[in-house]
Amino acid sequence: MSEGTERVDLLVLGGGPSGQKAAIQGAKLGKKVLLIDRSNRVGGECVHRGTIPSKTLRENAVYLSGLRARSEGLLDIQLSPDMKVSSLMRRLRKVLSAHEDFISAQMERNDIEVKRGHARFLSNTTVRLEEPGQRFSTIEADVIVIATGSRPRDPEEIPIDHEHVLDSDSVLSMIYLPESMTVLGGGVIATEFASTFAALGVKVTMVDRNERPLAFLEKELTDLFLESFAKAGGRFLSGRKVESVEWDGMSTVFTELEDGQVLSSQKLLCAMGRIANVHHLGLEQTDVELGPRGHVEVDEHCRTCVPHIYAVGDVIGPPALAATAVAHGRQAVRHAFGLEGENSLASIPIGIYSIPEIASVGLKESEAIERYGSAMVGSSSFHELARGQINGNVSGLLRLVSDGQGRRLLGAHIVGEGATELIHVAQMAICGGLEVDAFLENVFNFPTLAEAYRVAAIDIIARRPEGLRRVA
Repeated sequence: MSEGTERVDLLVLGGGPSGQKAAIQGAKLGKKVLLIDRSNRVGGECVHRGTIPSKTLRENAVYLSGLRARSEGLLDIQLSPDMKVSSLMRRLRKVLSAHEDFISAQMERNDIEVKRGHARFLSNTTVRLEEPGQRFSTIEADVIVIATGSRPRDPEEIPIDHEHVLDSDSVLSMIYLPESMTVLGGGVIATEFASTFAALGVKVTMVDRNERPLAFLEKELTDLFLESFAKAGGRFLSGRKVESVEWDGMSTVFTELEDGQVLSSQKLLCAMGRIANVHHLGLEQTDVELGPRGHVEVDEHCRTCVPHIYAVGDVIGPPALAATAVAHGRQAVRHAFGLEGENSLASIPIGIYSIPEIASVGLKESEAIERYGSAMVGSSSFHELARGQINGNVSGLLRLVSDGQGRRLLGAHIVGEGATELIHVAQMAICGGLEVDAFLENVFNFPTLAEAYRVAAIDIIARRPEGLRRVA
């Protein structure tokens, strides 16, 4: 079929969070924008396979496990052995539908053209689009943003069959909750799924080559996570490498570790990272460069070595979080069209939806010491808070990191239910350049978990030479 040629100011490849925000930012600047996505449903992997489905399951797990804990033995909720995973996610279709409608309305409201199909580079400035029905067209663009996301990394030595040996896409397609599960990996996805299934009563064993999961976080946070994971019946095997994985053809997956230990479970989840979706883009026809792990190489503005081609979200590698992807999309387009001056990338919080939640923003203690020579840290345990006692959330912790004088707030790190909401208080304080004293000079509702900021601030101020002379 003959091809037509379309010219646009901004071409966005991928309809996930980063692609959506890039397209909307371009439209807000008055540019002619075309967004191409392979799916006929907007939202990308985040909406349909990743963030929203997994968090829907997690919310049900949190509710059920929290109800057990808060009832003090009055209620003992036991899930049926043949409980279907789909039964735990009945609200998912409604959630997805509402989110799809919202995204579609955003696209229409901003006059963004959306096409479904496969896009492939012909050159640095030209992309060929194949739409359903073998309709082909050529698009030329002044600025191109690659936002094609990622997919699970399925190692060759792990025989993933999506039924017994699963990856992070297929794990939610299980018909029934298994009695036991082995989870390979210690990153964000592995941690979230492992703790969710443990909270649902599945006997979960996590296996990772590192000494602790989420090794990029403050050790105090991961220590508390592991404590909660163990209370839920979970087990973490550190410093272990997998030698082989085999399904016995009947009911059991055997996982042999390098030290000879053999684990048996009904299901296995391989959550050993994700890889960039770039294999179908024809990047070899461009000058865009890939890094050693297959991610698109970019600078601090998300710009590739081709000045008018940007890459955002999962395709550029860790931290591969939706919030980060959104910021990437917006800032890349602003830079591409000459609007600089914002630096929200420096204060993006990390939110991990494990059970309990973990969140972080700014510098860790070690990073503050490395950058400024010294640091002060103040902590508050949720068991000290009335709200923590009321809702049974007593194993949480909030840590504030300040400069060596105990004045300037540099970072905050939280573990406990509500952490991903609480972290925004610190984010705004850091963005606003507030000092630690701001948490004493303002009043928090009582009882709330947010009072942890005041307690942690007092802990820092007490370490100053003048101590707590003016604190009532």
